Amino acid sequence: MESNLARFDELLRTALADGTFGKLTLGKPRAPDSDLRNVHVRPVRLKTGPQFSFVYRHRTRDVTKNHPADSAAREISRLLADTFFDAHLFTATRQVQLELQPDGTARLRSKTVQAGTQPESHDRTRQHSLDPQLPWLRALGVTNDRGQPREGMAAKYRQIQKFTELIDHLSAEADLPTDRPWRIADMGCGKGYLTFAVATLLGSKAKVQGIERRADLVDLTNRIARECHCSNLEFTVGDIGTTTPAGIDMLIALHACDTATDDALAAGIASGAALLVVSPCCQKELRPQLTAPPVLADALQHGIFQERQAEFVTDALRAQLLETAGYRTKVFEFVSTEHTAKNLMIAAIRTGRPPDPAQAERLRDFARFYGIKHQQLARHLNFILET
Repeated sequence: MESNLARFDELLRTALADGTFGKLTLGKPRAPDSDLRNVHVRPVRLKTGPQFSFVYRHRTRDVTKNHPADSAAREISRLLADTFFDAHLFTATRQVQLELQPDGTARLRSKTVQAGTQPESHDRTRQHSLDPQLPWLRALGVTNDRGQPREGMAAKYRQIQKFTELIDHLSAEADLPTDRPWRIADMGCGKGYLTFAVATLLGSKAKVQGIERRADLVDLTNRIARECHCSNLEFTVGDIGTTTPAGIDMLIALHACDTATDDALAAGIASGAALLVVSPCCQKELRPQLTAPPVLADALQHGIFQERQAEFVTDALRAQLLETAGYRTKVFEFVSTEHTAKNLMIAAIRTGRPPDPAQAERLRDFARFYGIKHQQLARHLNFILET
């Protein structure tokens, strides 16, 4: 073990020092119930000089810290000793994998690759994920002939770019197929702005289907897809509540009203999707059920607080139900509230973990606290809230 670990440490420190370090991923937590899932390391260039950015990916949050080279090497050594079993190192000339075992043995694999990895910079000019000159952006009325957002479409353009970045990051975390194109369904896709964006981002890696109940929009978007040569994209007529796409790897449903978000999530779970991405809207189902605990009664006599409380309880319940269904959830702000008030996003990455009875009981305690006896996603999952 010592020789393999020492060899890995030597390769790591050399790459950190001579500028050939590309990236490193630490995974396979030593503790099965660890909140810290993995760590990603990459070089960055700050105003203070070269650094190494560590992204600590926890179950429901990410934490980023920067370290100079010496500190980075020590931190990686500490994480391998205390927290993780696996390390994947990518340099300009090598790919190296270290596999540690609980019994103290270790395996080191290394192969030569073509040079070319360069450090990235935090203070470089921002690069958009999508080319603003894409013809479908013009055809959908987002940009003009110069690739600039049309009047009133700047917020939509920023939303498209932000969503593309999010899908890029989330798909890297999910256990998506490597032997065939990913099957992606965008349910309730409307005019297809984000459906086109996903299809363009992933290209031949994915087959994307937009599902929309309005036939006129389906005709429009299919025509634009043909004219813009988006061969991996098609739109079909369907309703979220009655359409259940089979065999999908990724499900997207943005701004699906009220329980339509639950219907979409249930369809994705039933299909075994590795990644679910929803942005809920109009959370009305639970508001009539909310029974204010005595300590909150005076505050919740105000309608605006009731509405916000209903939104919180609905989406918190959804996130917990997804966890009981074998997914790891992230809940975060999609875009700034200056662009849209409906900016919450729930991303769920399938883990395949078996149900945790203690977690299920905590979920029931949460529902009982607010007087919730039934909820659409719980019904789909046959999860009994009231016992």
